[in-house]
Amino acid sequence: MGILDQKSVFSAMLQNGPFATIENTPPVGPFSKEAKSWLRAFQNDQLLKTKYRAVRHQIFDLLDINSFSETSALLQDQGLKKQAIVRSHILLSNMFGIAGHDSEISRRLKDYARTADDVIQSLRSKVLSPYSAHLETTNEIESATEPVTLLLYLFDDRFHKKARFEAKRKLALMGLAGSIDQRERETKITEKFSDFIDFLNMYVWSPTLKIGDMDIAYLHSRHATEDFSCTSVSIITPGQAEQTTLRSGEKLTLIKRRLFQDRGKEIPIYVTIRKKPPEAKVIKLLRKNEKNPAAAVDDELGLMAVLNSVTDVKRFLRHLTRCAAKADSFMTLEDISDTLTGGAYTSTATGSSANTPMLKFFARLGGMRVEFIIHTNRSYLNYMYQRDVAHDEYEVKRIFDTGVAAFLFPADIYHLNLDHIREKQLQRFRARIEEN
Repeated sequence: MGILDQKSVFSAMLQNGPFATIENTPPVGPFSKEAKSWLRAFQNDQLLKTKYRAVRHQIFDLLDINSFSETSALLQDQGLKKQAIVRSHILLSNMFGIAGHDSEISRRLKDYARTADDVIQSLRSKVLSPYSAHLETTNEIESATEPVTLLLYLFDDRFHKKARFEAKRKLALMGLAGSIDQRERETKITEKFSDFIDFLNMYVWSPTLKIGDMDIAYLHSRHATEDFSCTSVSIITPGQAEQTTLRSGEKLTLIKRRLFQDRGKEIPIYVTIRKKPPEAKVIKLLRKNEKNPAAAVDDELGLMAVLNSVTDVKRFLRHLTRCAAKADSFMTLEDISDTLTGGAYTSTATGSSANTPMLKFFARLGGMRVEFIIHTNRSYLNYMYQRDVAHDEYEVKRIFDTGVAAFLFPADIYHLNLDHIREKQLQRFRARIEEN
């Protein structure tokens, strides 16, 4: 079941179903010709009828009304609207477990609205950047942060179809942002991220380099003509990189490396440490067709490391377990997938390639569960540059192939051919990857 399926958990957002945003606001009278026609469209689908009732009850409860016809009074009377907003804050704060006064509740809701806007902006700035102007959110919707205000826009015929769709979309994304925030507060992910950084600095990295000090190097690589996979790689200094003239099929890749000590030897390691931002978690929930962050977002804390060889990878793993013991924590490796030494890899993620060699696992230590992705220099360069493997291409594929692009930017609203855009963007990223 995908996000665009009628059985999707986000079916109320779909433009090809009974909840579609239409040219004019939906009829509010239960006996109108339009309302009867709309009801006939799903009278034989019990699931849709149940979903309709659930959505209707949510709207009525949030606005404190008993029928859709009462939305007219809320649109016209600012006093009634203000009362609905105050009441909605109480309901939403209890649902998302927000403690504090109304100022704290308002701040959280504004954060959820900002995350919803960031979801759209993140796609406009990278995967869909050439089409950013086509996908710009209506000013009134982008500036709105109150769920009640956004909800009432759906019933305000002064607003264009696109604006009303974007109001509904923003409400849906704000709901996901709220669930993610609640999950982060329950799991104390911010504190755990800080603890993880402290663990690395205190036990894992060599004390010969100050915190933040990096050994600068470049990977000078050559790539195959047929698929741009890495055929050879050498490590050179910044001075050597300045003197290097790249030929066709060659790349220079900057890596800023830390050091760890193993049996008296300093071993260089390039590391990127990440905590997924809220907008990335929202997009992942959409890709997974899931509203529960606990079920879909299992990689909140992550580390990607690049080492010179498979031997250094093995040494780093042993070093990690020893460091965990020094920090008075046993460390276990879970969900291990190892293709650095030729093992088979089968990914369940839409858009990913089975040709991506890496060592991937989750490390459980110190009350945390951290995702590790470990590469050699060559596998890292393939992860960056190889055709049908490169991460930039993967990002494009998973946004389009999971249906997220069509879900957020339906064709009847934005008038774009997303199949054509997918191919154009893949070509664009590929050309940028292979340029010297």
